[in-house]
Amino acid sequence: MSIPPQLAPAWWRTFRPAPAASVRLACFPHAGGSASFYLPLARALAPQVEVVAAQYPGRQDRYREPVVTSLAELARRCFEALRPALDRPVVLFGHSMGALLAYEVALLVQDAGLAPPAHLIASGRRAPSCYRDDRFHRLPPAQLVAHIRALRGTDASMLADPDALRLILPALRGDYRAVETYRHDPARRFPGPVTVLTGTDDPMVTADEASAWRRHASGPVDVLAMPGGHFFLADRVDEIAALVGDVAAGRHPGPPGR
Repeated sequence: MSIPPQLAPAWWRTFRPAPAASVRLACFPHAGGSASFYLPLARALAPQVEVVAAQYPGRQDRYREPVVTSLAELARRCFEALRPALDRPVVLFGHSMGALLAYEVALLVQDAGLAPPAHLIASGRRAPSCYRDDRFHRLPPAQLVAHIRALRGTDASMLADPDALRLILPALRGDYRAVETYRHDPARRFPGPVTVLTGTDDPMVTADEASAWRRHASGPVDVLAMPGGHFFLADRVDEIAALVGDVAAGRHPGPPGR
């Protein structure tokens, strides 16, 4: 793993440096997730696209740091750390909680008077305006673990290991609190194109909730459904890489599985 000098090393990780790439893909992990979730995508896209992935406080090598429980504050910190790297066109990619973060970071880029991201890819997350009365961050540990196990995005052996759970649960609970207390600004819209990716069997996102991203962009919004549950993209890295390649080249994203 290498860290480009312009990126804050605590916040952004580059697993496959691509200094000649004309486009950078900034990736935001899901609740409880870490930068390494995007390693397969980085491998698939290098050297055409340089992938950088956010590493939030409270997990892996940052486990001693307090978890940021405000999504707005987490977005601000991610943006400030990413800002020096906005020296080339940037596509923002977020999965689940990361999709909301990518959206909020895009608005911060706009507020700073910088060139807007070339594209926003929102994966596995209902639109910012679609709220549910979720209270996962308040669940007892056993129920929270059962919920995470049902989503099939975390190694089952880790969920069965008490020592691993002691490291995982604080970040997971804090991230869920950030998501569940988040409220969007209805006056704001992403100024560019958006691609929404959703799993056909995702219990966290309905088709209508995915389509509602159209309320949050002034550019075109494509909604693409892929077979699978909440973590459908983990099994479709090549398809996601092809889609990102289209976006990075300025082409209209093709249908999944083409």
